[in-house]
This record gives sequence, structure tokens and C-alpha cells, in this order.
Amino acid sequence: MIFTVTLNPALDKTAQAPNFKLDAVTRITELRQDPGGKGINVSKVIKQLGGESVAWAVLGGNTGRGIKASLEDMGISCRAFEVEGETRTNLKVVDPVDDTHTDINEPGPVVTDAMLDDMLAQLVAEISEGDIVVLAGSIARGASDDTYEKWVKACREAGAKVFLDADGDKLVAGIKGNPFLIKPNEIELGNMLGRTLDTDEKVAEAARELIAQGLDNVVVSMGGAGAMFVSADRVVKGGSVKVPVGSTVGAGDSVVAALAFAEEKGMSLEDKVKLSMATGAANVMQSGTQAAPRDLVDSLIEKVTVTEM
Repeated sequence: MIFTVTLNPALDKTAQAPNFKLDAVTRITELRQDPGGKGINVSKVIKQLGGESVAWAVLGGNTGRGIKASLEDMGISCRAFEVEGETRTNLKVVDPVDDTHTDINEPGPVVTDAMLDDMLAQLVAEISEGDIVVLAGSIARGASDDTYEKWVKACREAGAKVFLDADGDKLVAGIKGNPFLIKPNEIELGNMLGRTLDTDEKVAEAARELIAQGLDNVVVSMGGAGAMFVSADRVVKGGSVKVPVGSTVGAGDSVVAALAFAEEKGMSLEDKVKLSMATGAANVMQSGTQAAPRDLVDSLIEKVTVTEM
């Protein structure tokens, strides 16, 4: 089973706003709403790929109840942990004229460590050997800085393969728990190690350093340049597929979703690379954070190049 965990979910509103400008009145021409937050996005993509997951999320108020209902309408099981206050709403402004994407994210409600500890205990009790746990996104206000480190360790000790998709100090803290896989981009990875990673060789070497510290897999997203997949014995680069851009929000989440799905299915590294890169490209073509259909993903798989480094 795949479990996704979203500690700071959101209702994502994606607005099409041609000629968006600061200090000016903007007219929205299209608006869509999607249940969001990185872990929830992962669950949505897994569903479209043909897999199953349980989305664990901290949800509050009418917005939280709406997110849970939307997920269940999609056929995604949701374990909601109620928090006081209202789950945040994030606004994504897409300007199709100037080709810009602007995110305006609310901070979200406040949680307590006691609440998260209870949530973690319940998750650990449901984990079986070989399950996959995806910890993704920001951590709600009020949580300790070592929250992801604690969750990674507990889930790993329960027998799960832990995928961690966070950034900044949350990623650095989480790595201390030795997750099975992390997915920084090259800028985040460079910031962690205190240097600029401006070539494939530098990216691969930086990822190898983390592998040497005890990680199993490091996947480094590199935007239009593709992604680097690094383990103890392999370094493979997956090429990006050129597609028309609908929204870049959630593109990285879709890659994580495909990797979790592929890991559960026991796919080869080459097939994991192809599926994850094709899934990322297909989801870039969508509006908002809706998940791309499997047939679109399949149509892009053979366009992905796989290069052994």
C-alpha cells in the first residue's frame, strides 16, 4: 500500500488572468478549484496511473471537509485529522499572455506536536513491511523543526520505504532519518551542499555524496534539462519531454507519484525513469493541479530519453 502524508494541505484555486499586473485591476477569465498540497497531489496522480493510495491529511473547517469530499469523489481514500481553524486556500495566477505563473499561498492553521504524534502513531500501526510512505510538502505552523526526521525514522522502522519531498531546512532535517528516496531540484541540492551545481557531472557528484551518507535514492529534478536518478550503483539521466505548458504547479509531485507507483510495481530503473518523466510532462499540460489521464502519460513514455552516466 502507498500512504501519502500532507501536513499542510490546501484548496488550490487556479485563475487564468491575461495581462496580470501589480497595482492594477485584474479580470479572471477562468477559475478552477482542486484539492491540493503535495501529498494529496501525489495521491491524485497515483489514482490516474491506475494505483491506489490512502491520503493522510491535516484538515480543518469547511475547506478541509470539502477537500476530503472531493478526494472521496475521485475514489481516493482520505484519512482526515481535524485541526482548529480553516485549511488554507492557495491562489495560482496564470497569465497566458505574458506566460507567467504566480503562486499566492496562505500559511494554514496551527497544529501541535501532540496532535502530529497521535497521527504518526496511527499511521505506523497500519504500515506493513514493504509499504511506501510519501511525506511531501510544507509542515503546518506549530510543528517542530524535526517533524520530518521523526516521521521518516518511525515509518522506516515500521518497515516502510519512505519518499521525502520537501525543501530547505525541512529536507535537511528529514534526511537525518535516512529516507528511501528524496527529490530535491538542483538549486535545493546545491544550497544544501554550499555550491553551485551547473553541470550534469556536478549534480551527479552531489547526489552521490548523499548516497554515501546512507540514502538509497536521490532524484534531482533539473527543470527543462530533465532529472538525474542516482543510487549506490547507478546514475541515469532522464530527458524532459517538450510539451505545451498548462500549469507547472504539481509537476514535481507527479514525478514523485510515478516513482512511488513504479516502486510498488517493481519496475526496472529504466521504466521508472520513463514513467516518471512522462508523467511529469503530461501533468504540466493540465490546468491547475488536476492529474493527467494515463493514456496521455502512455503517449509520452517513448519520447523520454534514458542516458547512463
